[in-house]
Amino acid sequence: MVHFAAVSSPDVRPSSPLPATNSSPAQSGRSGGRRRRRGSASPYPSSPSLGGFETPPPPGRRTPSGAATSRQRQNWTGRFPPTPSTPMSTDDVPPSSEAGDEDTPETDGGGVDADAAPVFVWGTNISVQDVNAAILRFLRHFRDPRDAGRVDPVMDEGKYMRAIHRILELEGGESLDVDAHDLFDHDPDLYGKMVRYPLEVLAIFDIVLMDLVARIEPLFEKHIQTRIYNLKSSVCLRNLNPSDIEKMVSIKGMIIRCSSVIPELKEAVFRCLVCGFYSEPVMVDRGRVTEPHICQKEQCKATNSMTLVHNRCRFADKQIIKLQETPDEIPEGGTPHTVSVLMHDKLVDAGKPGDRVEITGIYRAMTIRIGPTQRTVKSIFKTYIDCLHIKKTDKSRLHIEDSMGTDNPDANKTAEDVSLGDKVEKLKELSKLPDIYDRLTRSLAPNIWELDDVKRGLLCQLFGGNPLRLPSGANFRGDINILLVGDPGTSKSQLLQYMHKLSPRGIYTSGRGSSAVGLTAYVAKDPETGETVLESGALVLSDKGVCCIDEFDKMSDNARSMLHEVMEQQTVSIAKAGIIASLNARTSVLACANPTESRYNPRLSVIDNIHLAPTLLSRFDLIYLILDKADEQTDRRLAKHIVSLHFENPNIEEIEALDLPTLVAYISYARKYIQPRLSDEAAEELTRGYVEMRKRGNNPGSRKKVALTI
Repeated sequence: MVHFAAVSSPDVRPSSPLPATNSSPAQSGRSGGRRRRRGSASPYPSSPSLGGFETPPPPGRRTPSGAATSRQRQNWTGRFPPTPSTPMSTDDVPPSSEAGDEDTPETDGGGVDADAAPVFVWGTNISVQDVNAAILRFLRHFRDPRDAGRVDPVMDEGKYMRAIHRILELEGGESLDVDAHDLFDHDPDLYGKMVRYPLEVLAIFDIVLMDLVARIEPLFEKHIQTRIYNLKSSVCLRNLNPSDIEKMVSIKGMIIRCSSVIPELKEAVFRCLVCGFYSEPVMVDRGRVTEPHICQKEQCKATNSMTLVHNRCRFADKQIIKLQETPDEIPEGGTPHTVSVLMHDKLVDAGKPGDRVEITGIYRAMTIRIGPTQRTVKSIFKTYIDCLHIKKTDKSRLHIEDSMGTDNPDANKTAEDVSLGDKVEKLKELSKLPDIYDRLTRSLAPNIWELDDVKRGLLCQLFGGNPLRLPSGANFRGDINILLVGDPGTSKSQLLQYMHKLSPRGIYTSGRGSSAVGLTAYVAKDPETGETVLESGALVLSDKGVCCIDEFDKMSDNARSMLHEVMEQQTVSIAKAGIIASLNARTSVLACANPTESRYNPRLSVIDNIHLAPTLLSRFDLIYLILDKADEQTDRRLAKHIVSLHFENPNIEEIEALDLPTLVAYISYARKYIQPRLSDEAAEELTRGYVEMRKRGNNPGSRKKVALTI
């Protein structure tokens, strides 16, 4: 609930910026007889009176009158945090302009009377009129600098005015994504206020936005929300501290858990059991539903006869996800930190476990009760993020989408999207080069010397195959599994690390530190609900990605046995603790191992050197032997290559290779739009090679025989 203080006379002191925003304002003798609301339950101890004013309760987001309230802002008071949705009085907000009115000097088109007394937000020195005017100027007049050289008449209109027109034309979007960098470039002061006081500024942002929408299309009924993203700086999870509470933050991490969709009551309707009279909708106030004690019908007036009618109530979707630090942000000797994130409405199911995301939201705190039936709370608080926007991160990874939380992806096109066609044309020109295969090979892990055949196989794994689905219902996987076996010091682990950084989703793990349930899934209790839930393991988190397993030969037999179903059927079946489920694990497995005697023994066969069961070996599509052979010329070239990497100005031979962004874009485009089919010559070559390898496998001197598959 947003509180505004009107300066009506010189005797009334305006509010000053105070950091504490959660204590209730005291009753004061302000003129005008304006009614005040009681503040919400504070998660902090109430502050004592400071002169003629006290700090206000936390304001909530509101919508203009007549618009459906759909934005959620949370104050947790129980296991599932409720949303404050108390109806706002008309004198608490700046009066909204009438739909369709033109700009006048009195209103300036922003819905606030320019000649009225200054209005300030409780606890701050933020002038509502100034913020309103600044937001209006930004939405109307901001132009992308990249559009300056374009002669398209459409570009003469502001960037966000074009986005608003697209939303109104398509009638599919319910949010306007606003780039915080654009806001900072246009008005740094407004950007600072938005980061420090996001609840208040975003509430005004929504009001101004709906005023603009009402002027353009008076009959537009949907409520458009503002979603801020791409802040100037992001905060590491472990660096969040109490000074960031009630401020807008941007954090990056990996989703490790998603709860089920929780229906949250927003408006309640009651029916009298005596006369059948239906009450007016009752708004949920900070998680509390006020049940009418008396029937409102004049002829009835029965007491304690009202019952809740579920099919007439209004609910909103809510989801709780758990975000964890990525391995590259964890300091030496540290363990990953986690934080709970609340998703609402259209953001629900925007991310899934294993996604690396950047979340922009408001850092909030909630109280913890001593007992479930006691109202006494502890002095320790629990923090969470109230999500405003979510998008995938790390553009150096394959097939990354720009945004996951956009209702209408066409509503916020920028000049960067306009140049997408030029990038596609460049990629198509690259594909026509006669040496493109060699260029791609040299571009993969260029710091690793030679191993061209291995790199070609890894490229095939990144490009992937086409899954085959027959009319009979049989499915054949299209992902490629690769095993690297070789002597120590042959760059196997470095290849795994490079593939892990390049793959869109995936987990890097070691065989000795991996258990069977850690690879697949395990049963745990949800700390929020106390219910038994499934926690995804490394293979499930790597769905649609690459799971890299180092020291594969040192993995326990129990853990390796769990890979049989994953590598062939690409599912994980669980039946424990009353949970029977089948999880998708459509992942490519990249494993590396050492030979049986740590070094390759040429006196033994290849199968005998690899200490793995034939049932598991048959599920690897490519098996590479990387041997460390002593050769003076080869060793000299390898030593020069390694030493040159440590030179201050390395004089490395110039080779035609693709840079990392181009390589990522090339593979991503091929995976998404190209579906190759086998030619007759390729089919004949595969058939011939399969028959020949089957003959070699029938060697009577081998103790192990592997059934080759195709």
